[in-house]
Amino acid sequence: MIDDGKIKLRNAHLNDVPTLLQWDQQPHVIAAGGGDDIVDYALEIKTNADWQSVWIGEINGRSIGVIFCIDPAREVSRYWGEIGLGCRALDIWIGRQQDLGCGYGTQMMQQALKLCFSTSSAHTVIIDPLQSNIKAIRFYKRLGFTFVENRTFGVDECAVYHIERTDWEN
Repeated sequence: MIDDGKIKLRNAHLNDVPTLLQWDQQPHVIAAGGGDDIVDYALEIKTNADWQSVWIGEINGRSIGVIFCIDPAREVSRYWGEIGLGCRALDIWIGRQQDLGCGYGTQMMQQALKLCFSTSSAHTVIIDPLQSNIKAIRFYKRLGFTFVENRTFGVDECAVYHIERTDWEN
């Protein structure tokens, strides 16, 4: 766990599944998710593979958001296609509407980037918000992510962004 102030990131546990399922039904989460399949959160958490992590962001013991981190070169669904070693892919959402715009996502992403780049093998973090999700794109740009390409994943038109270790360190 990392504690950089108010927000703490911790590994998700099976007792987080009901909260994740509740958040998954929130209109702002649905709108940001696109046509993704339903996620089996219990399976994601239980898999405990060295190529994936599920982190819960907490403030004063209250869960406020989730970050999924994968090594896209080793992830089994091949969602990202053929991708080189040394990348990490992140997906973040804040669970409750009233927790948006409070700076929690920024703190969570800063900690997630620190975790991603804590291994010497990771040199790039990638993300894929929907092209229509202008708020998310502005959020990632503020964190230093730069545009790579527009890409279709399944039925979703996404904008791929990345941040490299050297840019993050600066």
